[in-house]
Amino acid sequence: MIPIFEILAFIIGLVYGYVKPGKEQRWELLKKGVLYGIVLGIIFGLIGFFVGGAVLFAVSAIGIFIEVVFLVIIFIIGTFIGDVLEAQFKKA
Repeated sequence: MIPIFEILAFIIGLVYGYVKPGKEQRWELLKKGVLYGIVLGIIFGLIGFFVGGAVLFAVSAIGIFIEVVFLVIIFIIGTFIGDVLEAQFKKA
């Protein structure tokens, strides 16, 4: 299966790092990503709780949190490479 969300997160991070001038605050991006992961995990976990009970709540909340943090890390890697490309191509 093609990891579409991972590729999309990387490309968006690459473009973000290239277009936005200067170095990105990667630690801030990671903290925001963890916060979004927690919020989305709770929201989808509650939906799972009402659909399938407590086990689906726990699995959904933890799974969504891990996936969001994973996507944020891929995004941050893309911003790093975008910053490198920005430094190389925008020197002149």
